[in-house]
Amino acid sequence: MSAATETPDRIGAGARLPRYALWGGAVAVLAVCAAYSLGVGRYPISFERVYGILVSHLVPIDTFWSVSDQRVVELIRAPRVLLAVLAGTGLAVAGATLQGVFRNPLVGPQIIGVSSGAAFGGALAILLFSGTSAILGLAVAFGLAAIALVYWMSRIAGRNPVLMLVLSGVVVSAFFAALIALIKYVADPDDKLPAIVFWLMGSFATATFEKLALVAPPIVVASLLLFAMRFRINVLSLGDEEAEGLGVRVEASRWFAILCVTVITASVVAAAGIVGWVGLVVPHLARMVVGPDHRLLIPASALVGGVYLLVIDDVARVATASEIPLGVITALIGAPVFAILLRKTQGSGWKHD
Repeated sequence: MSAATETPDRIGAGARLPRYALWGGAVAVLAVCAAYSLGVGRYPISFERVYGILVSHLVPIDTFWSVSDQRVVELIRAPRVLLAVLAGTGLAVAGATLQGVFRNPLVGPQIIGVSSGAAFGGALAILLFSGTSAILGLAVAFGLAAIALVYWMSRIAGRNPVLMLVLSGVVVSAFFAALIALIKYVADPDDKLPAIVFWLMGSFATATFEKLALVAPPIVVASLLLFAMRFRINVLSLGDEEAEGLGVRVEASRWFAILCVTVITASVVAAAGIVGWVGLVVPHLARMVVGPDHRLLIPASALVGGVYLLVIDDVARVATASEIPLGVITALIGAPVFAILLRKTQGSGWKHD
């Protein structure tokens, strides 16, 4: 029996308490990182003041912070931190799902063309309209259009071979990348072009509670749906023939998972631009700790992804005088880390495989 189908309690009931402690510790690390991130920036706020501001909403305490501190924490940094956690968890869950569904550690959300399609939609909205709603709407719409094109191109004699699906994603990504280049060419270099370029490079600087309220529901719902089908993902990771033999509708299950990944990725791109490598690298880090069982891997990836993107955003804010785009940092960190992981796991597969 594959390790992916073994019960997570295979080491005995006596190990449950340590496991619960491990998950509780991971959640605590995420909470501490989020609280610390509320004080990071050009206007630094001590952890004690951040803690006091947060606790004051639960119990009355004496104020020892300024009004400016409270406004910065609650109105500027809180939506940014929440959006970073949401984006990190969503992209990590999407990456873990795709790697399991395709049985390929090199697959990420960007490989199926969703990121490029959503990026084109957002760039088009910046060029033609103004306002967050237009960017979000067109980004999600073209992300779905991209996956529809991939689905149409990959069908051969009524079936969807995985290789054709991946190759179709590459073609669609290249097509939308060309359209993005065309938008840059026709955009006003003094107004629209800088906004488009900055947005495409990825940033949480424009995070607001309004934007968070728009993207949180689709990301959360799609992530929960993927977690709900964790058993099917385990079966799909065994291969198509084995999955069909176990009674799983392979094509329907795979495309439902891809649709959920599309919603997550398009929503993140709409809110923050292209944030690459998270869905590719983070699942590997989580897999090294909990193994390939998606009953554990999906929640572990979510926690690691939230912490990872929070740290990346903190570095982007404080590393230089001007904020560094997220896409630059995630690529600079993600590419070497992935190369190391690829070299270490070469020939030996994933942990417990």
